Amino acid sequence: MLKISKESIENEYIERRVYAFRLLQTPRSARNFAKVLVGLFAFGLLTLFLPWTQNIPAGGKVTAFFPKDRPQEVPAVIGGRIQQWYVQEGQFVNRGDTLLRIGEIKPEYFDPDLLERLREQVVAKEAAIEATKANIEALKQRLPVLRQAANLSLQKAENKVKQYRLKVSSDSSNYQAQLIDFQLAENQLRRYDTLYQKGLISLTDYQKRQLKYQESQAKLIKAENDYLGSQQEYLNALIELSSIRAEYREKILKAEAELRSYESYLANAQLELAAYRNKYASTVIRNENYYILAPQSGYVVKAMSQGIGEIVKEGEPVVQIQPARPQKAVELYVKAMDVPLITPGREVRIEFAGWPAFQFSGWPSVSVGTFAGRVKVIDYVSQPDGTYRILALPDATNDPEWPEQLRIGSAVRAFILLDDVPVWYEIWRQLNGFPPSLKEAPDEKGDKDKGAKKK
Repeated sequence: MLKISKESIENEYIERRVYAFRLLQTPRSARNFAKVLVGLFAFGLLTLFLPWTQNIPAGGKVTAFFPKDRPQEVPAVIGGRIQQWYVQEGQFVNRGDTLLRIGEIKPEYFDPDLLERLREQVVAKEAAIEATKANIEALKQRLPVLRQAANLSLQKAENKVKQYRLKVSSDSSNYQAQLIDFQLAENQLRRYDTLYQKGLISLTDYQKRQLKYQESQAKLIKAENDYLGSQQEYLNALIELSSIRAEYREKILKAEAELRSYESYLANAQLELAAYRNKYASTVIRNENYYILAPQSGYVVKAMSQGIGEIVKEGEPVVQIQPARPQKAVELYVKAMDVPLITPGREVRIEFAGWPAFQFSGWPSVSVGTFAGRVKVIDYVSQPDGTYRILALPDATNDPEWPEQLRIGSAVRAFILLDDVPVWYEIWRQLNGFPPSLKEAPDEKGDKDKGAKKK
């Protein structure tokens, strides 16, 4: 305002008295609202710099850590007809308790005395094998005797051949000598005949020479016959030697063939005996499998086959059993893009179905009703849908233990905790669709040591 007059008018007076000025004044409520907005903005700005725990959400279910503790189906080892049940669903059974009994359906096992008959077959075949072994032993002892007898007989025949060969040589020499004597006697008789015709010798001398000629001729014939006879005996000795050799060769070959036949029969008999014993043992085991026993202590969950007289096939499950005290774990499934960030030992915050909980993923310390766990196993092979399975065990160091009432298969919702980052970074990551990040490369050994220290 221009101060032309010496009298001054106060602003407050004008603002009170003039309605237009009163309309231009800012309401008190607006000023308070502006202060609140400024405070909220400052609080939001500060909140952007607060630490935020990055996490990977995952869903899954409760399971048993060890395969032996998971629900298992008890199969029928042999096919048969259900004859009697000894348990009911929900009942607790100890290991070795009888679950049910089945009856036989194969005709070859209908004979009630089948085991006794099989045992008799085994005993008979064992006796046959012992007899065959005795025959084999006798033949093995007979063969050396035959070979020795063959050697002696051959030596005797060879000596006989040598003897007749010498006789042939002797008779041949005698025959040649007698032939020369005969020729001399023949020449002398011819000369005497000439002298007798001329009358130079008497008839008596001539007849004496004729008699001597006849004697020489007779000796020659005898020597020739002896020579021919010795040759024939020599040939007979050679034939006898060949016959003896062939005879003993046949005997030895026959004994060896008989020995091989017994050995072949023994091998087949031993094979048949093994088959009989196998069938006997299999029948004994089959009789034992008529009673289906509990493989371990647990609860009967479900009977797969119910009725009496119902036929079950070989290997078909008949009862499902849940082991009594399994080591519980949670089975979580995460995306493939998040698997490289997870290592054994990472902390997991778990929310079980049926237990009221309030879970604040970024600030796990303010979560209520959740339970702690640690990553134990990460599968190396993906599931059919492309996710990877993770097993987490309880971590009750600072949190309560998992509820005893948990049942295998209960639904689970969990968050796998990673590193801390500012809130603004997490908002920026979420808006851009980036995966969680780590300050350094995952070190499996280091994460395990870290997890062990926290415990």
